Amino acid sequence: MDIFNQLVDTETFDKVHFMYEIVLILFAVKIAGHISKKLGQPAVMGELLIGVILGPSLLGWLEITPLIEELAEIGVILLMFLAGLETDIDEFKKTAYGSSLVAVNGVILPFIGGFLIGLLFDLSVTTSIFMGTLLVATSVSISVQTLRELGKMQSKEGVTILGAAVLDDVLGIIILSVVIGFAGGESGSVMDIVILVLKILTFFFLVVIVGRFVLPPLFKWGKRLLTTEVILTFGIVCALGFAFSAEMFGLAGIVGSYFAGLMLSLTKFNHELFEKVETISFSFFVPIFFVSIGLIANVAGINASNLLLIVALTIVAILTKLVGGAIGARIAGFSNRSSLGIGSGMIARGEVGLIVGTIGLSKGLISDELFTTTVVIVLATTLVTPPLLKLFFTDTKSGSKTVSK
Repeated sequence: MDIFNQLVDTETFDKVHFMYEIVLILFAVKIAGHISKKLGQPAVMGELLIGVILGPSLLGWLEITPLIEELAEIGVILLMFLAGLETDIDEFKKTAYGSSLVAVNGVILPFIGGFLIGLLFDLSVTTSIFMGTLLVATSVSISVQTLRELGKMQSKEGVTILGAAVLDDVLGIIILSVVIGFAGGESGSVMDIVILVLKILTFFFLVVIVGRFVLPPLFKWGKRLLTTEVILTFGIVCALGFAFSAEMFGLAGIVGSYFAGLMLSLTKFNHELFEKVETISFSFFVPIFFVSIGLIANVAGINASNLLLIVALTIVAILTKLVGGAIGARIAGFSNRSSLGIGSGMIARGEVGLIVGTIGLSKGLISDELFTTTVVIVLATTLVTPPLLKLFFTDTKSGSKTVSK
């Protein structure tokens, strides 16, 4: 260490340490993705695991920082924006029935499962209800990347997963608001829920109005500006602006960015936007998002006292989403294999699960120990999603498309 201090200005090193972190993340994530593909798994599987390896759980070379968190947030927003740009709006409308069934079943079963497990392990009724609420959360950002790798993003199954995720988020937000309200003795009245629903409906109404009547002329005007990459810049502005608006209306930012992409998919700038946003996203922001999930987890915090609870909740978290989603898809007319694939796409809790867990911790609904349990569940459900999707969606024929990989 003395030699290091003599050779390097430690004050300068501290100031530019973030450069070392970014270099390490970007290089490692591409190598890990390559190895994962060589082993027959989606690249995103290795990209998630490298975060665990480099983070506090194993090597300890990296830790989550405010900068990494913020870059990761941009990464997931751009990832969902790309998903919106890729979505066939006509297919999206056709799968509305199936998406609704998948979402509702994927909310009811996890909520009941988490609640019962909480009671089984002698948690309070309030905490048990919150654990059920936690398992309701769904983040399809990891599923989106896996589906893209498998060539299934624009398939009937892929669009059903995305539609279900949007409705799932709406239902999850409403349930979370009710639970927090009753637990804290603050809100939670019928009027509060009505106001929340009205806010959400207002958001979707504004999305359609802005998407159909404001964005097309705005982009046409931007095309005439005498500066470089205006369309790309406007696209990123829309992704971040819609994400911000969604948060302000009580929804997750990824819902807003997805609908920004969905609205822009109807314009003639769709393909240009997709190509340029994809390049900037997957070369920088999205890899940081994947790694950040692994960095948050610290399996060293697991001990014998909470190991059984972690195992039980993880199993329930996986099975209830898988079975709930599959039942909904089967009722909607999908084959058994496609139904299981759709259920698999709903398993990952990702950043949405972490947000819900953080809210529970701040409101005193769960302890620090239970928050550690939450992080492990998020990591486990996120890691299991890519291989399951590959299992059910490789070399199979879907309702309208065949996997093209």
